[in-house]
Amino acid sequence: MKTININASRVVAAPLDKVWDVVSDVDNDPKYFEQYRDIRNISKEGNKIEREVTVGIHKDKARQTIVLNPKKSVELTIPQGPIQGTRITTLSRIDVGRTRIDVSWNFIPSGAPASALRVVKSEMTGLTKRALQKIADELEKKQNHSLI
Repeated sequence: MKTININASRVVAAPLDKVWDVVSDVDNDPKYFEQYRDIRNISKEGNKIEREVTVGIHKDKARQTIVLNPKKSVELTIPQGPIQGTRITTLSRIDVGRTRIDVSWNFIPSGAPASALRVVKSEMTGLTKRALQKIADELEKKQNHSLI
């Protein structure tokens, strides 16, 4: 099965610390990543989280490991589930009030026929871009409220 690679980026009008507060709050992933239905944390040790998530319209179960690299990246590894692979979210300070969020997926969809790979990539690209938009909207809304 072929690995699917997706890269998406977004510059948000918020300082790196504020962006980190949102992207590192992984218990809130369903707020941004619409494919997540439910999250159940299995363990948390330091900056490492093991969890089970329910994903998609078929409510498939997936196992995930997350490593938080403070104010740098969130590394998600999916060893079991409808897709297996990684999603790495990296933060880069542009200046005092702007931060770049880069999301990089590398995964294999389990059980998907080769003919469906283009559709899977398109769907995951759309989900990722919508998640980045929701994160940006949330941060920019918070920024505007703090200015009032």
